[in-house]
Amino acid sequence: MQTVLVAGGAGYVGSHCCLALAAAGFRPVVYDDLSNGHREHVQWGPLEVGDIRDGARLDAVFAAHAPVAVLHFAARIEVGESVKNPGAFFDNNVGGTITLIEAARRAGVNAMVFSSTCATFGDPVHLPMAEDHPQAPLNPYGRSKLMVEQALADYDRYVGFKSAVMRYFNAAGADPEGRIGEWHEPETHAIPLAIQVALGQRSHFTIFGDDYDTRDGTAVRDYIHVLDLADAHVSALRRLLAGGSSDSYNLGTGTGTTVRELVDGVGRVTGKPLPVQMAPRRAGDAPVLVGDNTRAREHLGWKPSRDLDATLSSAWRWHQAQALVGR
Repeated sequence: MQTVLVAGGAGYVGSHCCLALAAAGFRPVVYDDLSNGHREHVQWGPLEVGDIRDGARLDAVFAAHAPVAVLHFAARIEVGESVKNPGAFFDNNVGGTITLIEAARRAGVNAMVFSSTCATFGDPVHLPMAEDHPQAPLNPYGRSKLMVEQALADYDRYVGFKSAVMRYFNAAGADPEGRIGEWHEPETHAIPLAIQVALGQRSHFTIFGDDYDTRDGTAVRDYIHVLDLADAHVSALRRLLAGGSSDSYNLGTGTGTTVRELVDGVGRVTGKPLPVQMAPRRAGDAPVLVGDNTRAREHLGWKPSRDLDATLSSAWRWHQAQALVGR
């Protein structure tokens, strides 16, 4: 059984990828400082607690487990916080990633699947957004991810370190069996916030802007089930291990959902229509963000298999269960 080091594997997407890796016959070893991740979500392999900026700790973990590749999810991700504290994002997301890559190379590991984001693109120039879309991030978070993408391109070009860059649109949903799900503190993501309204934990759901040039005036986003994302990572890993070239992939469904449609969907799956409050647009919010997943379909043999209702239903079950245990 091949071992894979999963940096940030106690977090939302990372833990679901560990589930998918184990199902595919890999042994995931989670490396996480638990600043945003949760020890309870490490269920498919051992946990090594550590910071990706700690080269000596990484060297010890690589030596102990001898992974064949790295899946890298460890990052600061809150856009608003990146504007307030850009240095922390460049230190962790860029500096930490370089430290992780160098530790991998010292251990003879030559392949990384990297968790990136559609935030590297900035405002859409054309839709849906393919991999060759211009990259002009609007905030330090997106810029930190783009800087890593550029570094990985140079690592490939000059020293042969291979990578698959996975650009997410809106990750959503949860493990249908309820073992893990989306758990942020504080919560800032739309679907969990809407579900908190259905659970009576919030009084209303806020829609920011209803005057966009979209079918109902609210912003459009591309929500993709987290296990569909996980499946894409496993496929990209297998491609790299088989000698495939470095590449980047946009991971979305290819279709968009408006905020109003999302609210209606949560009401439908929960049986509880949500009170809504309108607010002005937020600075930096694009009207429409939808991904073109053609390259992932062609190179990885991958396509999303879960629709919006399946995504929302899995999230609802997870959050209901968490409410029962007081989380």
